[in-house]
Amino acid sequence: MSDQNGQGGQGRQERADAVDREMAVRLLPGSMVRALGLWWEMNAAAYADGTPGAHAVRYTPSRWAQITPWPKALASTSSSGDAAISRAEVASAVADALKREAFREALVATYVWGKGKRGTPGGSGPAALRKILDFDGLDAALAAAVTALRVHGAAEAYAALRGRVPGLGPAFFTKFLYFTGIALPPARGPRPLILDRVLSRRLRQLAAAVGRESGHDVDGSVAAWVWSDGNWSPHRYRVYLAFMHAAAEQLTAEDSWPSSAAPDLLECALFTTWKASG
Repeated sequence: MSDQNGQGGQGRQERADAVDREMAVRLLPGSMVRALGLWWEMNAAAYADGTPGAHAVRYTPSRWAQITPWPKALASTSSSGDAAISRAEVASAVADALKREAFREALVATYVWGKGKRGTPGGSGPAALRKILDFDGLDAALAAAVTALRVHGAAEAYAALRGRVPGLGPAFFTKFLYFTGIALPPARGPRPLILDRVLSRRLRQLAAAVGRESGHDVDGSVAAWVWSDGNWSPHRYRVYLAFMHAAAEQLTAEDSWPSSAAPDLLECALFTTWKASG
């Protein structure tokens, strides 16, 4: 397992593996533990159950008027103004769609939630989603990923979708896997989590510091390579899940967060604190 993508560079991979091992031992530095503790203090009321289910995203339904199938959980595209939908509501919509094997409907729910207000009629949101939905192999690809998740695990489901659907990259298909994993937990291994550019940059920041301090990646080039802005390998996704689940346990063990805190709460915190800090 590696980040190579068939491009060679054994020495660089060995350095990446060394940084990964160091990160697995060190986990979150004290400064980040304190920052996340403050984040929890400010958000405890909203996420009292230890999950980010209340995390809501605003979107403009009318901008998605050309998209079908349109989930009932989303506001009508004939509605004027904006609407909001929470993670918990998306999870419920995805669970309902999967019971009917309505994979496209599940994807639309997660995609619209992921885009939020960034979706514009002729922009990357609705236009990109229409192209994805037009792909003849979409249903088969989504079904294969759901089966891989249920039978094998999150990393295998990630591998099943990576590069399979034109226009559907990991920043959005991990959202599909994340909500699918809530409805259909994998038989083995950790539940899938969202990995997008924001989260990858946060991990890159951590990896660069660890690489510099350990001497395995003094200039940060390895961290920039493995935690790039997209197209992460299935191995990198596996590393990400292992780190995030262990870091969530670290926060609860150090009493920075409640014992009920779930790993996706950490994902939500890292995303929102990064966005808040630019």
